[in-house]
Amino acid sequence: MPVQLKLKVIPGASRTAICGWLDDTLKIQVSAAPERGKANKAVVALLSESLHLPRNAVRVLRGETSQTKVVEIDGLTLAEIKDRLS
Repeated sequence: MPVQLKLKVIPGASRTAICGWLDDTLKIQVSAAPERGKANKAVVALLSESLHLPRNAVRVLRGETSQTKVVEIDGLTLAEIKDRLS
C-alpha cells in the first residue's frame, strides 16, 4: 500500500537537504530552480536516495507547481519512512 506524504519544498536553496518534520509535513530544500520540473526531479531524487528506494518508487501526486506537494512512496510504511528520515 503506497504512503502519501505532504511536503513543503523550498526551491532555489543554497543546498539540497531534508530539514525535518513540521507536524505531519516534511520540509525539504532543493538547490534546483522551480522551472520545467527541475525542483520536482530534485525532490524525487533526494527522497529516493534518502529512503534507499528506486526513483520510480517516489512520485509527485499533487502540487507540481506549488511549494506544498503530496508525494506517493511505494515500498515502505509511514513509520519506516519517518525512521529513515530522522
